[in-house]
Amino acid sequence: MICLNLTKENFPPKNPDMKLIILGSGTGTPLCYRASPSAALLLNGNYFLFDIGPGTLRQMARVSLSHERINRIFITHLHPDHTADLIHFIFATRNPSVIRNRAPFGITGPEGIKKFISMLQDAYYTSLNLPPHIMQIEELDSKRTLERDYQFIRIKTCPTSHTTDSIAYRVECPSGESFVYSGDTGFSEDIIRLAKGVDVLILEASFPDGTEVEGHLTPSQAGFIASSAGVKRLVLTHFYPECLATDIASQCRKSYDGELTLGSDLLNISI
Repeated sequence: MICLNLTKENFPPKNPDMKLIILGSGTGTPLCYRASPSAALLLNGNYFLFDIGPGTLRQMARVSLSHERINRIFITHLHPDHTADLIHFIFATRNPSVIRNRAPFGITGPEGIKKFISMLQDAYYTSLNLPPHIMQIEELDSKRTLERDYQFIRIKTCPTSHTTDSIAYRVECPSGESFVYSGDTGFSEDIIRLAKGVDVLILEASFPDGTEVEGHLTPSQAGFIASSAGVKRLVLTHFYPECLATDIASQCRKSYDGELTLGSDLLNISI
């Protein structure tokens, strides 16, 4: 089954207090209809972001999600197309009308995230400085699998085959739903293990079959990972123009016969 226009109305979530939204399904290549990578999990009134590429806050505004309610941002790696709106987010949080009532929030990422944000603050002088109690930065070991509990969710991570410090996230909710957000990755046995049995695997498919690029997946490689992991639904995203010019679904179907969704911006995913 291929779902190209998945909506909340067509596929109501099992948990009405939970939404999973693809905010940006593109890459660092500017496209008018695909923003840079980001996904939002809304759970019991809490907002969690996975990556925050350029334009993420605008995408949130388009679906009436306030940046003031973000509880935690999970970063997969430190490339600009996955992190650039951290600048906008921190700067917007400095607004006096926001900071007065802003609950503390966290930024979790791979090794180097603390230095990365510190260097951004240095580059922008005082424009990105926040009260110490507002922004809490957490750095995870990028070289091994980890498991950690946060408010309302359990997170498991594993290294990915993209950069030396890139990680993927598995999210498990108290009511039983689960998904994996890969970020950028090449083929990886770690991703297969992380995604075992999840309801939804959100996986990159950057380049078409036959034009493989190291550190990225093709649709058929993504399908093989999904089949090997036994996932219920595969959502492909992070498409470069070269991939968009091909039949992505047919390539994926070479190795995957489960439920398939080709991701698009502002797509609501039921779990």
